[in-house]
Amino acid sequence: MILEEIMKKKVATLKPSNSIEEAILLMEGLKIRHVPITNEENKVIGLVTDRDIKEAAPSIFRREEHIEDLQKPLDTIMKKDVITGHPLDFVEETAALFYEQKISCLPIVQESRLVGIVTETDLLYTLVELTGAHQPGSQIEIKVPNKTGTLWEIANVVRNRKANIQSVLVYPDKQDDAYKILVIRVQTMNPVGLIHDLKAAGHHVLWPNIPGMPI
Repeated sequence: MILEEIMKKKVATLKPSNSIEEAILLMEGLKIRHVPITNEENKVIGLVTDRDIKEAAPSIFRREEHIEDLQKPLDTIMKKDVITGHPLDFVEETAALFYEQKISCLPIVQESRLVGIVTETDLLYTLVELTGAHQPGSQIEIKVPNKTGTLWEIANVVRNRKANIQSVLVYPDKQDDAYKILVIRVQTMNPVGLIHDLKAAGHHVLWPNIPGMPI
């Protein structure tokens, strides 16, 4: 999946000459936490977040005493070294970028101009969609050897049960490099029969661990 499929294309922006107060009103009005700062050519030259606003604006209890702080231009508080993405970047790589750089949003730029934005919430919602967690079903975790054909073997057991696979995730077994943890989500609310078939085929089912059923 690429960012173009999940990014918001209607992006609220401000200019560096806009005031902190104008940013507060925009964020509160649209219920957003990030505002890209653009120039006349719609090129991203900065970014202001709700955290930047909180650090720069006076306390609500002393706002009347420091009203001049709210009139300061955004170029006095905006982050100028902005990390950006491209519409054709992959969602998975972008999620890693969020984690590594500790960012909460990513302006999306094409031909040097702002065309969209992706936030932490967008990535989280996409993860929910990719895993099928928002749909009725059951999750099964299986410890499998890290070898060719293993996924096909699992899928064949599921097919014989006439169950439908909604999603598949694979992550390393932290205790043994020779194995992977395969997480499948199947479209059934009662996975007992499928778990029995998987174990009968010699697969190590980690979850769900049903009492009375052999490992």
